[in-house]
Amino acid sequence: MTATDNIIRSEPTAGFITRFENRFNSRDFDGIMADMTDDCVFEHIGAEGHSFGRHQGQEAVRAVWHALEEVFPGYRFEVDDVFAAGDRGACRWTVRWTQPDGTAASLRGADIFRFRDGLVAEKITYTA
Repeated sequence: MTATDNIIRSEPTAGFITRFENRFNSRDFDGIMADMTDDCVFEHIGAEGHSFGRHQGQEAVRAVWHALEEVFPGYRFEVDDVFAAGDRGACRWTVRWTQPDGTAASLRGADIFRFRDGLVAEKITYTA
């Protein structure tokens, strides 16, 4: 652990959130989960029929990350904007993927984070 890691662990920063979000592009699920509490919560709130629902705990949340490829084949997230203060943070993003018929698709969303002890305790995703 470096001195920078200690700062990130003591208070969430925009850099921490950006790194966390970008790990989805490299499918670094171990790194993502290492930045989440044991009792972490992921909740996706989207249009009816397009929500991932609510998941709690390392195993359940990791399973959702692994399923992203099925829903968004070849996905890539682009971080549009990040904010962090105290134990809260937010990220606006765009995800792009290729439909089974070969056409490009995209979706915009926002993640709201709650941190505890320098780790992500809750990630709530909103999409239209």
